[in-house]
Amino acid sequence: QVQFVESGGGLVQSGGSLRLSCAASLEAFDYYAIGWFRQAPGKEREAVSCISSVGGRTYYADSVKGRFTISRDNAKNTVYLQMNSLKPEDTAVYYCNAYRRSPLRDYDYWGQGTQVTVSS
Repeated sequence: QVQFVESGGGLVQSGGSLRLSCAASLEAFDYYAIGWFRQAPGKEREAVSCISSVGGRTYYADSVKGRFTISRDNAKNTVYLQMNSLKPEDTAVYYCNAYRRSPLRDYDYWGQGTQVTVSS
């Protein structure tokens, strides 16, 4: 059974910073693309940032470009999301996702989420 440990969420003032961590008990962790998604109350879940399994290619939503940085440490099975210059509209539950495609099946796992609240 895959388990995620997400941490680093909390309450911060506008302009502040937080670093989210997602540690996953996944075999072959480095074969997985890892993403951070978020869901605010009354809104759909949206992709925030992703990092590829090979080459470390990254993706950022337009709303977070220049403020958030995603990175991974495969030796620790952990992905980080450094969030700077936080805004009230960044308030949401942030979820970690691990995805891997293979010839036989796709692997798609989600963490339990961590709350980020940015006060104005």
